[in-house]
Amino acid sequence: MPENEPRNHLTEVAFTSLDMLPAVQAGVVKAGFSHCTPIQALTLPLALGGRDVAGQAQTGTGKTAAFLLVIFQRLLEKQPSEPGRHPRALVLAPTRELALQIHKDALLLGGETGLRFALAYGGIDYEKQRTVLEQGVDILIGTPGRIIDYFKQGVFNLKQIDVMVLDEADRMFDLGFIKDIRYVLRRLPPRDQRQSLMFSATLGQRVLELAYEHMNEPELLKVETDQVTADNVQQSVYYPANREKLPLLVQILRGIKDGRVMVFANTRVATDRVERTLNANGIHAAAMSGQVPQKKRQTLLKRFHDGEIPVLVATDVAARGLHIPDVTHVINFDLPQDAEDYVHRIGRTARLGARGEAISFACEHYAFHLPEIEQYIGYPIPMAYADEETLPEIKRAAPAPKREHRGGGRGRSSQGHRSGGQRKPAGPNRSAAGDKPTRRRRRRKPKATTNE
Repeated sequence: MPENEPRNHLTEVAFTSLDMLPAVQAGVVKAGFSHCTPIQALTLPLALGGRDVAGQAQTGTGKTAAFLLVIFQRLLEKQPSEPGRHPRALVLAPTRELALQIHKDALLLGGETGLRFALAYGGIDYEKQRTVLEQGVDILIGTPGRIIDYFKQGVFNLKQIDVMVLDEADRMFDLGFIKDIRYVLRRLPPRDQRQSLMFSATLGQRVLELAYEHMNEPELLKVETDQVTADNVQQSVYYPANREKLPLLVQILRGIKDGRVMVFANTRVATDRVERTLNANGIHAAAMSGQVPQKKRQTLLKRFHDGEIPVLVATDVAARGLHIPDVTHVINFDLPQDAEDYVHRIGRTARLGARGEAISFACEHYAFHLPEIEQYIGYPIPMAYADEETLPEIKRAAPAPKREHRGGGRGRSSQGHRSGGQRKPAGPNRSAAGDKPTRRRRRRKPKATTNE
């Protein structure tokens, strides 16, 4: 650990003091862990003993390592005489990126266990993932939709599941996965015949109801803190006019040297506009939203992780479930419309005790969300000032290319009115491109026209 890295995120509980098998301890040593984070110190003693646990802690505090170590310990203690084909542990994650990160951590921590890991997530590698599953797996990590898909096809069954983990449970609700989650949970062995672990940044009422319904008398564990956000995140908020946002963003980014910055916007259109503007002004940036294909998203994240791209512009698809070390700054180009999303966004920096900075723009469109955010985190965000006269003149990026629509819609065609004074009809008898009528035409009652 570097000398200048804060150590106050760790407890006095050493991993060597925990009753874990040598193969499990070997993964801890390989990862360079010595002492537990608060959520690990609360969770591991109980969970290693077989208890069901529902844990709440801030993002980036080591929850993934906690449940992976429990899985390894339990499966090795109950190692069958011969490896089977069907999974013995199931980890459900709300996003592809989180599933990939969990799998990466599992390979690191579980490299000495001999256990087999497999991924199942949508958007890529359908047949490749299926082939791996058919060859046999001990720990299955994935998103609900793809796992249900393979399950319904009989690629594997869930009768052998001995450990079930639900990660980012509150996010499952936010993304509308709760029906899929219940579908999976109801096909597992009875709750008193398996161990269940649930982790989340927040344990609201709906999450607790899910826990009590599908877990065996879970122990609720919360890392107590006076603040919802990490103490080592320096926060500030500017109040720019809408037209000042892009110049202010360029000015701030030009002042960040050797940083790794995530810029959040609320819509895909906004991320595209910010990305094009930054690149037009000499700042290397890439945009990521839910519309970006999965393979490209993975490539962008790797390049950002490796430092090839210093600025990643994203929607909330990147606000949770990603572990990207050394993010120095988070900039809310648009304030989020949900207070919890603010916490998850700025949680991309200052992970595991590092320091970070979170800068927000309370603009004309989104400033009214600020009181709710400040009420949720429990304190006002310090105000920052920017002199309008010092804002740089920036190059405006060219508009995004739009599909040309000739003659479609409600306006006139490029040739004006049709013979007879009638406008070209719009709607069902126009093609998708809007430039030629389809062969099938309906005779319509002529519309009255006026000379304009």
